[in-house]
Amino acid sequence: MLTGKAAVVTGSTSGIGLGIAEALARNGAAVMLNGLGPAGEIERLRSDLAQRHGVPVEFHAADMTRPDEIRDLIATAERRFGRVDVLVNNAGIQHVDPIEAFPAERWDAVIAINLSAAFHAVAAALPGMRARGWGRIVNIASAHGLVASAGKAAYVAAKHGLVGLTKVVGLETAGSGITCNAVCPGWVLTPLVERQIESRAAERGVSIEAARRDLLGEKQPSGQFVTPAQIGESVIFLCSEAAAQMTGAVLAIDGGWTAQ
Repeated sequence: MLTGKAAVVTGSTSGIGLGIAEALARNGAAVMLNGLGPAGEIERLRSDLAQRHGVPVEFHAADMTRPDEIRDLIATAERRFGRVDVLVNNAGIQHVDPIEAFPAERWDAVIAINLSAAFHAVAAALPGMRARGWGRIVNIASAHGLVASAGKAAYVAAKHGLVGLTKVVGLETAGSGITCNAVCPGWVLTPLVERQIESRAAERGVSIEAARRDLLGEKQPSGQFVTPAQIGESVIFLCSEAAAQMTGAVLAIDGGWTAQ
């Protein structure tokens, strides 16, 4: 479906982002990876994706707190692939503390990576999309972009902001052949969530499995984690002709979390 198209996926060397990159490559898109990790492991991921799906796959190490590097990420993808048709803003970090104890530097980092980075990437990618008359922007928000949890001031603020940014971009590009939508996953078993489970187990003196069940039981009625592959397929849907009139919309994939 995406043969001849090119995609940039931020935060795509593990977890949700890697699941999205996999889906895009499988559907024929050239993919620019971005994220953290040992150089050898990233090269293995890049080479594996390219070989299995027969598409160009590149990597750019942009620091998502630095606007100039984010804009260079988009510019490099345009040079390498000749275009950026699909932009998936996925990079994210987390910090948990009550507001009065929340370190200011962690607030700044969470807002920068989870929200401001998406603004800079969209601003850089839109001119090329407008020139070609087609584009798909997908912002990976969170159930925390729709509801809140205690201790997550920066993350909740950033994800609510990302949903708002999605709506504005959707309005500003309406009728242009470009769409902008947000995907709001519930709990996904990523390295980020694994660390939260480990912290919970340590704090409560329970096993990892018990902490995992508790985490799901508190929020996600399905009792099951969302998978990166499922989120990847949701991005493919948003890139399809079936979703051509979906813009400024929010797609919740959260096992019933926000239905409560």
